[in-house]
Amino acid sequence: MNCHCALGAAGLLGLLMTMTPLEAQDTRYPPDGEILPGPAKPADFADWLGQLKQWRHEKLIRMGYNGSEYARPELLWSQRNFIQPQVMVEDRFLYDPVTRRYTVDRFLDDVTQRYGGIDSILLWPVYPNIGIDIRNQFDLHYDLPGGPAGLRQMVADFHKRGVKVFWPTMPWDTGTREAGMAYWAAAARIAAETGSDGINGDTFHGLPLSYKTAADQAGRPVVLEPETALEADEQLAWNTMSWGYWKYPWVPGVSRYKWLEPRHMVNICARWAKDRNDQLQAAFFNGVGYESWENVWGIWNGITPRDGEALRRVATIERQFASLLVSPEWAPHTPTLQHGIFATKFPGAAGTLYTLVNRNAYDVAGRQLEAPATAGLRFFDVYHGRELQAERDGGRLVLNFEMEALGYGAIYVTAQPDAELPAFLTRMREMSARELRSYAQEWKALGQTRVEIPAARAATASPEGYVKIPAGRFEFQVSGIMIEGGNDVGVDVQYPGEPSARRHHRRMLEMPGFYLMKHPVTNAQFKKFMDATQYHPADDHNFLRDWKNGNYPEGWAQKPVTWVSLEDARAYAAWAGARLPHEWEWQYAAQGTDGRLYPWGAEFDASAVPPKETGRTVRAPSDVGAYPKGASPFGVEEMVGHVWQWTDEYTDEHTRAAVLRGGSYYWPQGSAWYFPNTYKLNEHGKYLLMAPAKDRSGLIGFRCALDL
Repeated sequence: MNCHCALGAAGLLGLLMTMTPLEAQDTRYPPDGEILPGPAKPADFADWLGQLKQWRHEKLIRMGYNGSEYARPELLWSQRNFIQPQVMVEDRFLYDPVTRRYTVDRFLDDVTQRYGGIDSILLWPVYPNIGIDIRNQFDLHYDLPGGPAGLRQMVADFHKRGVKVFWPTMPWDTGTREAGMAYWAAAARIAAETGSDGINGDTFHGLPLSYKTAADQAGRPVVLEPETALEADEQLAWNTMSWGYWKYPWVPGVSRYKWLEPRHMVNICARWAKDRNDQLQAAFFNGVGYESWENVWGIWNGITPRDGEALRRVATIERQFASLLVSPEWAPHTPTLQHGIFATKFPGAAGTLYTLVNRNAYDVAGRQLEAPATAGLRFFDVYHGRELQAERDGGRLVLNFEMEALGYGAIYVTAQPDAELPAFLTRMREMSARELRSYAQEWKALGQTRVEIPAARAATASPEGYVKIPAGRFEFQVSGIMIEGGNDVGVDVQYPGEPSARRHHRRMLEMPGFYLMKHPVTNAQFKKFMDATQYHPADDHNFLRDWKNGNYPEGWAQKPVTWVSLEDARAYAAWAGARLPHEWEWQYAAQGTDGRLYPWGAEFDASAVPPKETGRTVRAPSDVGAYPKGASPFGVEEMVGHVWQWTDEYTDEHTRAAVLRGGSYYWPQGSAWYFPNTYKLNEHGKYLLMAPAKDRSGLIGFRCALDL
């Protein structure tokens, strides 16, 4: 009597009602998230593979699966899309704000030199800056330098180098300005206007069919690539790519989606991993791709030289044998002869590829694979770039080769080598001549540099509109409030005297005296600067966006000027003989020496700041001087809760960022992913910089300082 019968009818009914459809299928190897577990031991292989094939057969029936989307000629490239970085548009290798040009060749030359190049790129113009003001995700696309025409040229430049381009879309952006159209229609329009090739669905558990339909209707079919596991396996029919957030057991797992649809491309992603070998081995074992993400929200998590070289080698092999990696007869965990060596077999009409990984922390050499005893077959160790002679052992053939500790291998078996193979073997032989272990594996953070603020004129008497801030001993304590990155090295900024960037900062400072403007610079004051200098920035998109015909709106004279970039603010300060304040000067002027949390004291007082704006439209800033209750111990006003204020800029090789202080009255609702706001004096915002067109904001202003 089986166990179901022992439960009785009522018990069986109750059990079935609590089981998911997946659990109800008769398999001893159910999926665990995005992966299927491997066999517990090599002897289980035949049963394990049979179980997986049966599970797949039944699952495709349950899905009513139709794989026609994978056969569309315009989308076939996704099946070769092995390496894709997500790249912040603010990355300094991608755009040069001085020449105001996208530097596609510079970016591609760098990744080619470091890890062998990419197949596509996901360009990211939205988070973490979104929510600083009312602009929605689509507005931020159109605020990129050059507008749609400039983006189309940038995409064309990537296409010239054989690289496809994705833009993201995010369903959580429901608190900023109304888009005015369905999100799928807006995403499809951007793809059509820029000539891009794919849509990445940020936080999507499978992009809905509406995105595919909208792209087709817009005349630009695109590859859909959700970030997370599919909400329903049925979505596999039109999401021809996905990201993989996998577990990495010692016995490699099998891609659930590739097993169901061998043409489906997964790019494995582990954005914060410093050692990427687990991810690279899992990708190679499954014949899928890798998300070579390094600039993570302006925090550099660079690929080490050892992992970069491993990535170069496995991607080179995958690109060469891409047609085999979509084999419907692929067989992961094909038996090997050595402990800790795992292989996947990809058979095809022209030959068979085996991808192998060594999970041992030591080298393994000697007998590795049994080879088919078929007359006329030739065997190639394509990882090392050489032909192998099979060893005959009774009625079987055995292949001998070496695999480096935690390394990789690849064997190609064919009766008729094609004309490209000799050149490929030569390339791989040269590439693999140096062992991976000889490349550095130590991860290093990028050092940051603070951009110097030129000294201002020294004031001998209190200038009009300024407050004297006396010299004093000040404990400067502040933390960055960016959403991601935890307390890792490289998060936030690196102050002078600190060995690396970090989230939390505390130090005693001997503050010299200085003068700070009592209020932020107003529209009326900025108008005097404009009239005196005829200032007009070369990159003028969004410059003084609220102004019309060279003047601010009626009634706005005493409101803080906004829609000015850091460069615009510096130009005004230079004209005024002043400078922008350092962040610690700003905080000292706001906080005094008693460590208070708000300019007015230790407790929050809503009457000391303008009311919060939480809707999808935003009123104009309040006039300066309207909330004197919010003054600091030194009498400086509008320090928090009015408009964010520019202070210092920090740079590293890949990123520019400004420290913003004071927060604003705009608190968008509906998502935890918007730019974090704050009224607290021990918190600051890190705002990524790209170009004035995108950097300018309706809720960032500034004030000036003078030396004493």
